[in-house]
Amino acid sequence: MGSRLTFNQKPMLLLLLLHSLFTLTRSQSTTCRTSCGHIPIEYPFGIDDGCGSPYYRYILVCSESEKLEVRTPSGRYLVHNVSYADPHILVTDPFMWNCEDGENYRPTRPFSLDTSTRFKLSPQNEYLFFNCSEDHVIVKPKTIFCERFPERCDSSCDSGSYLCRHMPGCSFAMSGSSCCSYSPRATESLRLMLKYCTSYTSVHWRNVGAPQPYDQIPEYGIRIDFDIPVTTRCLQCQDPSKGGGTCGFDTETQGFMCLCKQGNSTSHCKDYDAARHSKRVNVIAGTAAAVSAAGVFGVGAGIWYLKKVRAKAPVTCGVQSNENRLF
Repeated sequence: MGSRLTFNQKPMLLLLLLHSLFTLTRSQSTTCRTSCGHIPIEYPFGIDDGCGSPYYRYILVCSESEKLEVRTPSGRYLVHNVSYADPHILVTDPFMWNCEDGENYRPTRPFSLDTSTRFKLSPQNEYLFFNCSEDHVIVKPKTIFCERFPERCDSSCDSGSYLCRHMPGCSFAMSGSSCCSYSPRATESLRLMLKYCTSYTSVHWRNVGAPQPYDQIPEYGIRIDFDIPVTTRCLQCQDPSKGGGTCGFDTETQGFMCLCKQGNSTSHCKDYDAARHSKRVNVIAGTAAAVSAAGVFGVGAGIWYLKKVRAKAPVTCGVQSNENRLF
């Protein structure tokens, strides 16, 4: 027959189990993935809840196949690149026209952004619209001056666009008024244009670091610029001399949290008092399973068990010894 636990061993075993549970909870609460596939994930973004800035909460999604996607009101779009030095992300819309379509202009839907986020369409985007109704859209060629300073010209759709004559990656040019270029200042303009045009595509001008005028090349895709909220607390949190934590936030209050290996702090990882206080703060970053229903049940059962054991503890006339100590 196997040996049975003695009265003094049972509380110790239970304490070890409880300690393991809370240690797991703290370690999971500071888990922030730093990449999705080949794309690095840095502040202000996060793909785990509680990581990064709350301004970009639920914006980026890492799929099971390690593909990074961005959520917008018009759908989820594949992210091809994220730049933090020149803050922008590059996405593609599968509904947009491409070279393989030729003059087969399939129906599409307009790309849109949530205006409540800190995303905005980059001025480096140029949109090509196809088969627009000239009864509703002004289609005419523009001067070279307008190509360099579009904000100083009217809002007509340029039928003499360089891109219509030199489609990136295409072995042909679009004919006549079937193609025109337009640079909207808001995504709402895309929706209005598509009411009177058959299809469209987006081209952004990518900086390649060459001398002007060859410093940019056209590529398909939508460039979305973003802001990086910079705060003193985040800089202190990231400071290697202060523990090198990760900037995050409380998932309930959205208040700032510095995510550290030993726990969460409201300032930085070497702030002992804040780190000790953070152990009592209910913050979940990176997983919804950090405190599971089973864990809560286990803690409740443990407390019930301790009360039961304490009720049966031997009477020691008020003297607590190492043999009957529970905590």
